Amino acid sequence: MKYIFVTGGVVSSLGKGLAAASIGTLLEHRGLKVLMQKFDPYLNVDPGTMSPYQHGEVYVLDDGAETDLDLGHYERFTSGVLSRMNNLTSGQVFDSVIRKERKGEYLGKTVQFIPHVTDEIKARLHKVTDDNPEVDVLITEIGGTVGDMEGLLFLEALRQFALEVGKENVCFIHVTLLPFIKAAGEVKTKPTQQSVAKLREIGIQPDIIICRTEADLDEDNRRKIAMFCNVEKKNVVAFRDVAHTIYECPLDLRRDKIDRLVVDKIGLGHTPAPAIEDWESFVQKVIHPRNRITIAVVGKYIELQDAYKSIYESLIHAGAKHDTKVNIVRVEAEAIEDHGAKSVIGDVDGILVPGGFGDRGIEGKILAARYARETKIPYFGICLGMQIATIEFARNVCKLRGANSTEFDKETKYPVICLQEEQKGVDDMGATMRLGSCESILFAGTKASDLYGGAERIHERHRHRYEFNSDFQDRLQEAGLVISSVSAAEGLVEIVEIADHPYYIGAQFHPEFQSKPNKAHPLFSGFIAAALERANAELAASK
Repeated sequence: MKYIFVTGGVVSSLGKGLAAASIGTLLEHRGLKVLMQKFDPYLNVDPGTMSPYQHGEVYVLDDGAETDLDLGHYERFTSGVLSRMNNLTSGQVFDSVIRKERKGEYLGKTVQFIPHVTDEIKARLHKVTDDNPEVDVLITEIGGTVGDMEGLLFLEALRQFALEVGKENVCFIHVTLLPFIKAAGEVKTKPTQQSVAKLREIGIQPDIIICRTEADLDEDNRRKIAMFCNVEKKNVVAFRDVAHTIYECPLDLRRDKIDRLVVDKIGLGHTPAPAIEDWESFVQKVIHPRNRITIAVVGKYIELQDAYKSIYESLIHAGAKHDTKVNIVRVEAEAIEDHGAKSVIGDVDGILVPGGFGDRGIEGKILAARYARETKIPYFGICLGMQIATIEFARNVCKLRGANSTEFDKETKYPVICLQEEQKGVDDMGATMRLGSCESILFAGTKASDLYGGAERIHERHRHRYEFNSDFQDRLQEAGLVISSVSAAEGLVEIVEIADHPYYIGAQFHPEFQSKPNKAHPLFSGFIAAALERANAELAASK
């Protein structure tokens, strides 16, 4: 196996994850088998308990691992299906080392950062290598910036690892910033020089430098960076601000032939040039769509772009499939509580309510679901959004006044959403989160079944604690709520829909975690198709 390590310098949020994912895209289009992973220096065991304000969305993998949102980019940009082994944090490393020390596995030795902690990091690289013999290239992004105290042990481990596996099998890529100083009217290379100097102090000489820049990288600056950073001029690559979509990133990096530079460094130069026409076609559909629609996303972290990152990307994928630009209107749920759904949401082509935890904004989301149901606006509820649809239907169609989830009202008379253990009368809740991929049964004759192409069973990723209460199933179904899917193992409700509505679907799982640029998720695709049909009908009516 060959190894690519992607580090970052100067500032955070430079796009290391997108750079790593883009390289993965280009290498896959060269016919190579690529696997990606992220090393995060923070001390949390995983981001599962971190606020979206701190970390953006939590991305869930098939095996239930709660991971960094960059792993979402990895899965969207490449064909690899990742597992918990592809995300390592300092918290996991130290936890493992301490557990081994307590068990006596170090045979009474003094436990130190070097070699014990660095060995633990290297062990993850070796395990991923051993578990994936079919993979040609493992790409690892290291979170944070060079010079951060918490990242030093990861970089030291990589320095050792490169020596052990042979430098001819390793490519170090450093992503850094070229700021444009407006007052001086020029781009400055000094931050890049200082960042690379700090990396070299640690013992790592980058093979390729990716320069984040707002404009093109001129030859003088390319030459200066090469000289002061001890790399060949051709290995100084520009990573420009893209004009329209992150999916332009692989095409931008290819302008400086980064895939050729990488394969030459790790001895895979015999591979053919990337056949990337399918990616280019997708990007063109995103940039130059024939149609336009407006979707309202009603949430509680709506001001944060990264809080619903995978949902926004899935809307782009589905939009491209239907040659449609999706204009997203971000709606704060609490604003609906204050001013009403119609005045806040207005005339849109579709309403999406995403997942979340906690009771803030819940009543606003319920009003949004009712607005969509009564006005026949396509509605798509994801996780909490499915539960919201169920609560709204119970209150306003079944007339179960005060129906709610026990997450928000433990004393509700009609707990249409509750913990599974509450349904069984179990007092000791324990770990109640349902995480990762679960198999579900689809019922024929439903809209969901049609959207999945008549499939009898599906596998989707979950991240939730509360469930549809089966005690109310018959009553809600008699009133017109259709249950179109249940989990294969427990019979828990997975998808609900309303038959006499253009598109009113709630999914207990998170379909956004399995949508890809040229493979839009069926539920997102159906949602966008329904929204487009509504938009076209209104356009025709206005003429």
